[in-house]
Amino acid sequence: MQSETLSKKAISFDDFKIQVLEDYKIAVTSRECSLLGRREVLTGKAKFGIFGDGKEIPQLAMAKVFKNGDFRSGYYRDQTFMMAIGALNIQQFFAGLYADTSIENEPMSAGRQMGGHFATHSLNEDGSWKNLMQQKNSSADISPTAGQMPRLLGLAQASKIYRNVDGIDAEKFSDNGNEIAWGTIGNASTSEGHFWETINAAGVLQVPMVMSVWDDEYGISVHAKHQTTKENISEILKGFQRNEDTKGYEIIRVNGWDYVALVEAYEKASKIARKTHSPVLIHVKELTQPQGHSTSGSHERYKDEDRLTWERAHDCNVKFREWIIENNFATSKELDELDKDIKKQVRDGKKEAWAAYANPMKAKLKELSPLLEAAANDSNNKANILKFKKELLELKDPLKKDLLVAARKSLRYLIGNESAAKANLIDWINDYTDKSQPEYSSHLYSESSESALLVEGIAPTYADDAPEVDARIILRDNFDKIFETRPETLIFGEDSGEIGDVNQGLEGLQQKYGELRVADVGIREATILGQGLGMAMRGLRPIAEIQYLDYVLYALQIMSDDLATLQYRSKGKQKAPLIIRTRGHRLEGIWHSGSPMGALVHLLRGIHILVPRNMTKAAGFYNLLLESDEPALVVECLNGYRLKEKLPNNLGEFKTEIGVVETLREGTDITLVSYGSTLRLVEEAADELQEVGISAEVIDVQSLLPFDINHDIVKSVAKTNRLLVIDEDVPGGASAYILQQIVEEQNAYVYLDSKPQTLTAKAHRPAYGTDGDYFSKPSTEDIFEKIYSIMNESNPSKFPSFK
Repeated sequence: MQSETLSKKAISFDDFKIQVLEDYKIAVTSRECSLLGRREVLTGKAKFGIFGDGKEIPQLAMAKVFKNGDFRSGYYRDQTFMMAIGALNIQQFFAGLYADTSIENEPMSAGRQMGGHFATHSLNEDGSWKNLMQQKNSSADISPTAGQMPRLLGLAQASKIYRNVDGIDAEKFSDNGNEIAWGTIGNASTSEGHFWETINAAGVLQVPMVMSVWDDEYGISVHAKHQTTKENISEILKGFQRNEDTKGYEIIRVNGWDYVALVEAYEKASKIARKTHSPVLIHVKELTQPQGHSTSGSHERYKDEDRLTWERAHDCNVKFREWIIENNFATSKELDELDKDIKKQVRDGKKEAWAAYANPMKAKLKELSPLLEAAANDSNNKANILKFKKELLELKDPLKKDLLVAARKSLRYLIGNESAAKANLIDWINDYTDKSQPEYSSHLYSESSESALLVEGIAPTYADDAPEVDARIILRDNFDKIFETRPETLIFGEDSGEIGDVNQGLEGLQQKYGELRVADVGIREATILGQGLGMAMRGLRPIAEIQYLDYVLYALQIMSDDLATLQYRSKGKQKAPLIIRTRGHRLEGIWHSGSPMGALVHLLRGIHILVPRNMTKAAGFYNLLLESDEPALVVECLNGYRLKEKLPNNLGEFKTEIGVVETLREGTDITLVSYGSTLRLVEEAADELQEVGISAEVIDVQSLLPFDINHDIVKSVAKTNRLLVIDEDVPGGASAYILQQIVEEQNAYVYLDSKPQTLTAKAHRPAYGTDGDYFSKPSTEDIFEKIYSIMNESNPSKFPSFK
């Protein structure tokens, strides 16, 4: 089913009637799905429900002007809209509620997200782009309130880039930038900082973004008087209203139950945004939420009878029905018949969805049951295994978990038994686990032929007379090559444009490539990240610059909840190959020298985290990433821009392999593992250790995610039998992760003659000044003495204590 646009051209009454009644069918279908969906949760078939009831009519109006190539970035109550654009049917709605892991049955996330989180497929089976201009698009939803806002900004900005930058192959992504990014949000969530940051940024950038605020006066159980100044978001945004002299927003207010006014409002918004790229805010007021916030509770607990009475009278579906009857589109009896038929369709669709979800488990139970019977007959604990079988057979709707719990527990009663029955049961468990686990774990990273791990490295080459230059020059000239050969690339951040970034790594490039491709932005890290995320979802190759590593914390929620999970939560059906550029390590002072790598490693699984020790390595990472389809964070060494490096003659071509360590110094007594700026201290300490007879092998990690995919570090430990990880993160930060990878994942423990150890910064943030750095983070002396103490413990006669 799909809602058609009401045309301003003269059409017959009968044609108009068909359009209106089709909208009515979609609205009633969506409402019935919400009502029946709640019951499915309360009866235990689904775990949790959050539905779009009360928002049906404005979503129909939005769908009428939503065109192929457009993108939605919304929140979890937009089911009517998805039905209206033909991207969600009854069975798929319930499949999402049941967490069906089949991408065919549940195309939104294959059961990885709860119902109400919607997406369309941007990618083919092989991970290549579909033609997004031939479909209506929805970016994959996330639950965090207002988390959809930064991404929305980037989706809108992509249209501006496609309209104004020449040379980009836009066939699959844009028609001269005529696409709109449509945002939706609940009124209470406009209290979040991401909303305000995005609203401000879109006004500055002037991008085709239409933002709908669904206003039902509540956020969960909390009234708008506790949420919004003046209890009115459009009122307090009046200063954003555009006029003849000032760019800004077109602000439209409309009641959410007024079908005709809503259609007119969205037609107006569409024309403005498409033609002028001015953003539009539509404040949709007087909406209701008939079932309350979610299945967690009843709204009768926090709404008084006056409010409930008003909601029943102003329910948008009720008002729509009244309008249809008043205007002679249908009689009450005719609508009753429609309602009855739709209820049956929804019930039937629910049953089909449940059967599609449950029947595969029942089929597996039929496989497992005789295996348990055979195992019981071969066991001295027959009664226990038969008990597991009986409990399974008594389950009306067994889950995969139920099957595996029974099978795995049964194995405990076969210890010491080497029968064929046991072997068959083990084979069944392994086969079912191997097939089931990827349904919940795949696509954390790209599984396409463009995976970053499949891009081969290319070494930098040098002329015989290659000059030594400030390392920033290598970055600058490499970026120059990138922008020259890749028109779809662009970079933006604080100070990135006019002055060429704070360390001059982009010097002169804005003048050469224009303000859209090398751009300054405001101090707003979350939406810097969002700009990149949204544009990457539309086929561009953005590089979002976060000025310092500490500032990543402002954007961390978007990075962790949205970018890092995108391929995973869409089961490989959407991607955003965004490169995040930042700089850090060894600057002095609490808020400019943090090194929260441990936190990032844990929060950003799904994003490659790269820690090059110099700018040639960093440039190679950028070159490689632009050949891949994955997101990454590149942390340049802040104190390395003025150090001298040889200038390669294959700029833009050499590539630093991801997940591959590099041995900087061969040694025999101990393996030293580090990364980034700290490596310079490690190498200095290694020189000093050599003077006292200690031979240290120094290894540069280069990338934290992924980590040493060839397991080269364990080969070093096998030779030296000792291991020290040196890191400027806090104790238990990235060093703990690195140690776990080496000792546990690579099994280096079998080669160790001494306790594996770490040397880290202090638990506090670094103090200001040179002395603050010395006493806060590992120094050369710390490294020397730590390693000497390890060797002293191992061989005190050769390395007597000097303290």
